[in-house]
Amino acid sequence: MHIVDVGSGPPIVIVPGIQGRWEWMKPAVDALAATCRVITFSLADEPTCGAHFDERTGFACYVRQVADAMDTAGVGRAAICGVSFGGLIAAAFAAQYPERVESLVLVSALPPSWQPDRRVQFYLRAPVLLSPVFCLASLRLYREIAAASAGVAGGLSAAWRHALNAVTHMFSPRRMARRVRLLAAGDAVSGLERVRVPTLVVTGEAALDRVVPVRLTQQYLAFWPHARAVTLERTGHLGLITRPRAFAGLVAPFVEAAHAGRQQEPDRG
Repeated sequence: MHIVDVGSGPPIVIVPGIQGRWEWMKPAVDALAATCRVITFSLADEPTCGAHFDERTGFACYVRQVADAMDTAGVGRAAICGVSFGGLIAAAFAAQYPERVESLVLVSALPPSWQPDRRVQFYLRAPVLLSPVFCLASLRLYREIAAASAGVAGGLSAAWRHALNAVTHMFSPRRMARRVRLLAAGDAVSGLERVRVPTLVVTGEAALDRVVPVRLTQQYLAFWPHARAVTLERTGHLGLITRPRAFAGLVAPFVEAAHAGRQQEPDRG
């Protein structure tokens, strides 16, 4: 499996969203690598990933992929950070591999209760045929990008950079649709009530997230009363790429504190 392994410091594994490509998160990867060791990858069924994906086990392949990436990097325990769809993968990993999770960070994550709404169901009818419509509909995210940028010129420049990155590392409508269907089948994630590690739930502003409503991500707080919730201001769903330094400013200290606390724990043998 091909992984990205950059920076030094407390290790953090970042799981990408439903588009599946780690490159879409590169601004956040670079920002976090200033103080952390960042390990990331594209999802297992992406051709560029080089990982194994089994249609029969589906979502479980993504969960196992996190462990495989850590093994490849020679990391026993790490902070696990999941973005959007990747948040469900990260949560499932924390439930199944608690001994390998130092802390957990969920960023605008889909909750286990999520089901496709009417807009998503429309695209599922013909993912490839409707992909131009999907791309045009993505213009609705410009408001969020502009809010994170300085003025109109800054917003247009940022939108162009993000669009260029997305086109350069193109998503697959078929693979995205398959991932949605894996969740719609239900029971992809279980045992979350057993997760007891330090947890950070990151969302953007409710008025700006047009992809995963903040109230849905905050459902994780019902599972984990110990979790800390923070808001990345002036952004919505894309905060880790529109405001990567601010994002790293929230996540890195949390990861470092959890890592330091773990190092101070007595060896229980």
